[in-house]
Amino acid sequence: MKQRSNSNQIIKLIVIMCDFVVLNALMYAFYKVNPFDIMPKFFLQSPRVVLLLSNIAMALSQYMVPPIIHRRALTFEQITARVLSMTILQLIMMFTLIRLAGENGGMFRFMLIFALVFIPVIFLTRIAERMTLGLYRRRGGNTRAVVLIGNDRALAQLYQDLMTDASTGYKVRGYYSDKKSEYIDDKIKYLGTISDFQREANEINENKSKNVTKDGEQSVFQNLDDVFCSLSHEEGGTIFNIMKCCDNCMIHFFYVPRSFGNYHINLKPEGFGHLTVYTNHREPLTNVNNRILKRAFDIPVSAVVCLVMLPLIPIIAAIIKLQSPGPVFFKQARTGINGKTFICYKFRSMHLNKDADMQQASLDDPRKFPFGRFIRKFNIDEFPQFFNVLKGDMSIVGPRPHMLYHTDVYRKLVDGYMVRHFCKPGITGWAQVTGYRGETKELWQMEERVKHDIWYIENWTMWLDLKIIFMTAFGLIKPDKNAY
Repeated sequence: MKQRSNSNQIIKLIVIMCDFVVLNALMYAFYKVNPFDIMPKFFLQSPRVVLLLSNIAMALSQYMVPPIIHRRALTFEQITARVLSMTILQLIMMFTLIRLAGENGGMFRFMLIFALVFIPVIFLTRIAERMTLGLYRRRGGNTRAVVLIGNDRALAQLYQDLMTDASTGYKVRGYYSDKKSEYIDDKIKYLGTISDFQREANEINENKSKNVTKDGEQSVFQNLDDVFCSLSHEEGGTIFNIMKCCDNCMIHFFYVPRSFGNYHINLKPEGFGHLTVYTNHREPLTNVNNRILKRAFDIPVSAVVCLVMLPLIPIIAAIIKLQSPGPVFFKQARTGINGKTFICYKFRSMHLNKDADMQQASLDDPRKFPFGRFIRKFNIDEFPQFFNVLKGDMSIVGPRPHMLYHTDVYRKLVDGYMVRHFCKPGITGWAQVTGYRGETKELWQMEERVKHDIWYIENWTMWLDLKIIFMTAFGLIKPDKNAY
């Protein structure tokens, strides 16, 4: 087992070495080619000093932001975030160290061009390394052997999570249960009853040996890495024996909370004083640091958009006035964070009508005038909501705010509907960029929108926000079919 544990460290070391190779290869290429004649004079005079300081900066950045591609459960966003963090930190320290060491004329221009090459190359290297590692694990290398204990639906879900992606390297050997599970896939080997497991566990605990039982037979614990157990709390003695055995055998023990019958209740652990409690919704934005980060992004971006928009407002206003008498801006009460009401601003895209607070816009809605139809298609009507962001009522990214009438209706029809108000509403959101924007003619459309909104709240990262913004910007070029 130790050999398998150490293999992750070896993988991590190889990745770090590859980063050093990339850095030095790129520096050598820049010295040889010197594109646009950008090499600073000091670089040409003292190349060894520059290379030494560059490698010292790399070593420090690797120490502070080590690679994580050896982790078994990893998302594309996590890889991207880690690469950007490491490379930007390395470039900053490289710039600082070299600037302190000698003349810095032309240094900024060189570092800018070098960064435009260095960051993408490191990123592509990471992707190649992850794919290589996945292929290696699929072929049986760097794997972790797993046994499941219990007869619960939660173990079936765990099996799906472990085995969906073969590149994670988990190998489920089988499961122990008092009877064959109706939830666990038949492909998983049934190893025996919990009493069978406990009998051998007791023998191993007595002998303090992880390889053989009293009878000299091979133990199920031999070369085992992880045990996932899902038993009732009333079986505490059994759970304790399994844990004790795992400790003696240097095997990681994990307790999987049992499911609630046929109800899919997904509880997540949270620290609460000295206790671990479970909640049905984990919200990263309850962390004050995350809220500060999100707000620190919202304010400057919204301020820039508002400044750019100011000269355009008179033009847009004039066209709206020409085509439809009435105010330029449409103001409507909508449901915000924690269910509080706020006034949402838009450029008016419809003639004044009595149904504005109750009826959604439809494809051929007669209330829309020509220019209004145009600005709705390209989301221009939403731009005044950047003022809402500056005020603090909204965020750039978040669940779209609904009119009060719809909140009253759908909170009674859709389970979890009000959960979408656990964070600030947004100008754009995960539901909107994944196909659930526009009119909700049928109940399932609103249900899917709510599911996507809740997923966003529970999985928020700054990188997810940037991804949604990028997808929204692409949508301005190629408008969504539901944009009306």
